[in-house]
Amino acid sequence: MTAVLPLLLDAPGADVAFLIGRVLFGAVLAFTGLNHFLDLDAMSGYAEMKGIPAPRLSVAFSGGMLMFGGLGVALGVFPVIAAGALAVFLLVTTPVMHDFWAVPEDQAQQEMTQFLKNVALLGGALVLLVLGGADWAYSLGIGL
Repeated sequence: MTAVLPLLLDAPGADVAFLIGRVLFGAVLAFTGLNHFLDLDAMSGYAEMKGIPAPRLSVAFSGGMLMFGGLGVALGVFPVIAAGALAVFLLVTTPVMHDFWAVPEDQAQQEMTQFLKNVALLGGALVLLVLGGADWAYSLGIGL
């Protein structure tokens, strides 16, 4: 399979499509991380309600993971570590924060939507983690 990856990444337009995809993916997650800091009080309250220990610290730490991971993916800086940080964040927080099976019925649909969105994002982070060892066109090339 490793012989196929370079061929896929060398296809016409693949470099631009990969750049656009990783910038969109990374920028959205970095912006989400920024929101952890801009709305720290409300997010800490929600984390506390979900039973997260040290909710304020947890929200700030997870916001930092999202910002580092998102910017790292978008810019191509330490892509394996960046994608790994995003994957760990999504793997840990998705079932804890969006436990649609354990919330009142009137909240279940919204939590399931957020859960499924995070599962899809986790899939994207895992793909980027696998591709992290390949050359990323239009990247800063730090940590590749």
